[in-house]
Amino acid sequence: MSRINQNISSLIAQRTLGSQNRGLQVSLQRLSTGLRINRGADDPAGLIASENLRAEKSAINSAISNAQRADQVVNVAEGGLQEVSNLLVELQGLVGATANEAGVSAEEKDANQLQIDSILQTIDRIANATSFQGSKLLNGNFDYTTSAVNAGITDVSINGARLSDNGSARSVTVTVLTSARTAGVWLSTGASFENGGSGEVTFEITGTKGVQQFTFASGTSQSDIVDAINSYKDQLGVSAAQDGTDTARVEIRSTTYGSESFVRTKELSNQGATDFVFASAAETSATNDLKQYGRDATVLINGTQATTNGLTARVSTDGFDVSIALDGDASLNSDGQATTFYITGGGANFSLSPKVNLAGKVSLGIETVTTGNLGTEADGFLADIKSGGDANVQNGDISSAQSIIEQAIKQVSSLRGRLGAFQKNVVGATISSLGVSLENTTAAESAIRDTDFAAETAALTRSQILSQAATQSLALANSSPSAVLSLLG
Repeated sequence: MSRINQNISSLIAQRTLGSQNRGLQVSLQRLSTGLRINRGADDPAGLIASENLRAEKSAINSAISNAQRADQVVNVAEGGLQEVSNLLVELQGLVGATANEAGVSAEEKDANQLQIDSILQTIDRIANATSFQGSKLLNGNFDYTTSAVNAGITDVSINGARLSDNGSARSVTVTVLTSARTAGVWLSTGASFENGGSGEVTFEITGTKGVQQFTFASGTSQSDIVDAINSYKDQLGVSAAQDGTDTARVEIRSTTYGSESFVRTKELSNQGATDFVFASAAETSATNDLKQYGRDATVLINGTQATTNGLTARVSTDGFDVSIALDGDASLNSDGQATTFYITGGGANFSLSPKVNLAGKVSLGIETVTTGNLGTEADGFLADIKSGGDANVQNGDISSAQSIIEQAIKQVSSLRGRLGAFQKNVVGATISSLGVSLENTTAAESAIRDTDFAAETAALTRSQILSQAATQSLALANSSPSAVLSLLG
């Protein structure tokens, strides 16, 4: 071919050289940045996938940080609770020492009361001072608030309740399928315990707290029998009263409800031939030894079968952990009764999921541990032990003081255990799980976006060789038209 106006070979060489140079530039860019995808043109689909994975990595890192922060919050609360627990143990010792009335002077009682007052003030101070970044942790700031609670519910403990972000209340419906009962045994006494004129009878009465023997002679009045049994009420855990159906019988009942409560009445000696112990007010067959148990309530909370113990019922599911205590004498403690109350707010909310939604929220209730809240309505509260309180150690009910402190110790220990379980099983497990997710997500993003240096250096070498070859070919193509000069001679 001898035309010189168009050098097709040169055009082909130029195009090829440009292509090889572009490939060489891509390889150099990938090797210098460490990224296989530097712009959308490198891999449009891969760019979309890698950006999504990068966003997930950022969300996972935030969730891990949130979980670590939750762990720190619980650590601060646990530190305060541990000191409160130590103070309660010290209170128990002071009350026990003061109970030794014959060996303790009035001055010692006064001194012990001063220590008790100081400890109670310290407990309140700890409850109000324990905080994390200005948020109080033990003064009820993170306790749940409720409304419309039926008077038949004496206590509501909300350990966790996931509430919606729009501020709407969460309803809690309590349905009592079968009521809780105390244990009961009936003793036939008549208006006076005649025993057929055959002399005295010795009974052994056993309750959940202890056992005591009673001897009733022929002619003992029913009221004296009732008073004798009730004088050991605290020691036995049973009480006695005239039966409302058959006034000739005394009803001996456990003071507590549930299947763990029992009453046993046994005739140890009887100078006559008549037995006096019955299983109910209407029972006609007497026995000389009878043990009866109470009954736990059967309760549904929001349709879920609750775990019950006497009058208390608890349901614990994901995002909903509620415990209630029924009043044994209230109408709610009857078969088929129901009531609804509402959780209106509160709780410590932590976002432990990469997704910011209700499913990723974990809520934790931290009850108030002030002296006005540690204790129960039935036994009293820690504040009752202070000077002038009903259970002070100077002139108050020391037995009641001990019961209050024991209940407070159980409450604080239970709260510490619950916080520990949250810290270990929720926060700890979440951090571990998110760590694995972060590793796998990072690996997936790296496989898509990062440069494979082994493959890319091979591609660079190839591009360099091809670029040099294309350059040489272009030089040859450009020089070939000059051969036409030989034709012009």
